[in-house]
Amino acid sequence: MTSSTSSSTSSTPSSSTPSSPSTHDDHHAPARPSGGAPRRGPEVVPAHLLVRPWVDPVVDQVGHDPRSAYVEQFWLATLGPSTTWLLRRLVSGLDEAPDGFELDLATTARALGLGTRAGRNSPFLRALERSRQFSLTRETGDGILAVRRRLPPLSRHQVARLPLPLQQAHEQWLLGALARPSVEDQRRRARRLALSLFELGEDRESAEHQLHRWRFHPAVAHDAVNWGWDRHRVAAKAAARQHEAWAERDCGPGQGDAA
Repeated sequence: MTSSTSSSTSSTPSSSTPSSPSTHDDHHAPARPSGGAPRRGPEVVPAHLLVRPWVDPVVDQVGHDPRSAYVEQFWLATLGPSTTWLLRRLVSGLDEAPDGFELDLATTARALGLGTRAGRNSPFLRALERSRQFSLTRETGDGILAVRRRLPPLSRHQVARLPLPLQQAHEQWLLGALARPSVEDQRRRARRLALSLFELGEDRESAEHQLHRWRFHPAVAHDAVNWGWDRHRVAAKAAARQHEAWAERDCGPGQGDAA
């Protein structure tokens, strides 16, 4: 019995020792990670981007400033806080440098509280990628990032994905926007009224106070007074020149010779 068992054990190959063909194949096959996918090198992330304004005549006219109440109330739920704050920072930079500025990615990430982790999966780069997904920024090549200075109104599909209370609030906002005149309409009306006040003999201060009493926003009233005063002075100078021309015509050379 002992002899039989020993013979059987010695004839069984050890499981811990690889066979010769397997070792030969592994030596010639390229190393691959688990799953069989080829290993990719790390993606290069730039340290800086050159931010430029994304000019869009339609959205620039009807859109909303990223720092507005509309964006905070409705876009925030769609974009998330990191992307919303990033857009606000980018647009503030364009206010200071309208032609564009250089954005230091690491510094901006720390300033927004998004940490210092590098790589494509960092919170900052995910926020930047999300802004691209919603066509609020786009890369135009050579390290240039075009940024919308105003965000478009939410689409019907985007509104439908909001929580129900926000959907209802958005509907109320739309109804209110239709009921009230646009900012441009208010500006045109305030300018016409300011010019009329100057033609009636009012000075700049009294005209601005009157526009306040008519419930125009102070910024709109101030713009209207400046615009109306400039137009009033131009018209007054033109009228003075016309009167001088008429006077010269009435007192022509013939009358001077007769005298």
